[in-house]
Amino acid sequence: MHASDVMTTNTIYIHTDTPVPDIAQLLLEKRISAVPVVDQEMKILGIVSEGDLMRRPENETESRHSWWLEAIFSTRDWARDYIKTHGRTADDVMTRQVIVVSEDTPLHEIAQILEKHHIKRVPVVRNERLVGIVSRANLLHGLVTKEPKTVSGNDPDDKEIRRQLLKTLSEETGLTTALINVTVKDGAVQLWGTVNNATDRKAAQLAAENTPGVKSVENNLKQITVWVSPI
Repeated sequence: MHASDVMTTNTIYIHTDTPVPDIAQLLLEKRISAVPVVDQEMKILGIVSEGDLMRRPENETESRHSWWLEAIFSTRDWARDYIKTHGRTADDVMTRQVIVVSEDTPLHEIAQILEKHHIKRVPVVRNERLVGIVSRANLLHGLVTKEPKTVSGNDPDDKEIRRQLLKTLSEETGLTTALINVTVKDGAVQLWGTVNNATDRKAAQLAAENTPGVKSVENNLKQITVWVSPI
């Protein structure tokens, strides 16, 4: 299997002028560890991760320089560090050296990249433009995909089934497909991610069952649990 078989295609992204508080809120709401920064043509300019937002004066986690560091680091390093910790937009805080993969990168290579660089997700690009995201969870989805079944020559291939199902989920069910992933192996569909309620979960199930070429559906979608503080 390759990146295109498991990646999330309705990708969440931001632009360089997105304010830092909005980025933090987005990471929390979508339950993601990082978000790519793109230009108007969807070319990746950088990525903002949880780590990029950790040392901030707002939450009193800003680092304090010691005297011996002054003898090691240049003024330029101090200036760059100040921008990183006090910056107001994605352009100020983002990591600019972004690790990316292509749609045909094998899953085992992606797993090695995530492990080597200690990251949780990697953008997928086509002609330098963002087309998806592969996370650790997506890799696990691919690993547990069901074993092959017999497929007739007239059936749609797995990539086409996945494309059609994602299109239906995005355009007809009203679901937030950025939080849903789909894997397909010889017509066996597995649904992963989170939905708001049982109705959304059922809609996703029916969308999969009604997609031409689907042989079976395993619905692993979880309902988001909302905790309400007692008054």
